Amino acid sequence: MHMIFRLILLAFAWRTRPKLGLFDVGRMPMRATLTDIDFAGHINNGMYFSIFDLGRFDLLLRAGAWQRIRRRRWQPVVQAETIRFRKSVELGTRFEIESRIVGLDERHAFLEQRIVVDGEVYASGMIAARFKGPKGPVPMSEVIDVLGADVPADLREPAWVADWLEETRLPSARRPAPSTW
Repeated sequence: MHMIFRLILLAFAWRTRPKLGLFDVGRMPMRATLTDIDFAGHINNGMYFSIFDLGRFDLLLRAGAWQRIRRRRWQPVVQAETIRFRKSVELGTRFEIESRIVGLDERHAFLEQRIVVDGEVYASGMIAARFKGPKGPVPMSEVIDVLGADVPADLREPAWVADWLEETRLPSARRPAPSTW
């Protein structure tokens, strides 16, 4: 709910910004507000993931993908995410969210997202996203076909991403996952 006003603004303002290709770097300007920061006066670590959500939505909208996936009643969902921090973004600081698809496998699109202040990376995240349809998960090949996107030949996620995804995998939602310590 804390991002609802930014989401509404994005939903109306994206049309005034340049169009993007699906594999371009999306850049979205923002400013750290009171609802972003914690008691230490900088953006809360958990807030970065909500901010990254806006960056992915902006990329999908400006690339013309959002309308096509919604027509099919597909929903983008995050399968896994990780983040690294370099510097704190303090209240009132202007920054950009940079979002770029860096790789694909049969189920996921891998996005690198960054928080950038004056051209310097303050935080960087890796997100494994996929699409769910009315009948379940949608293969990435079908998503790419529907979007009519030409996948760049040199598109390769960092080598560690496949290991990270496998090492952090949870059981399928159709299988039990009891919490035992």
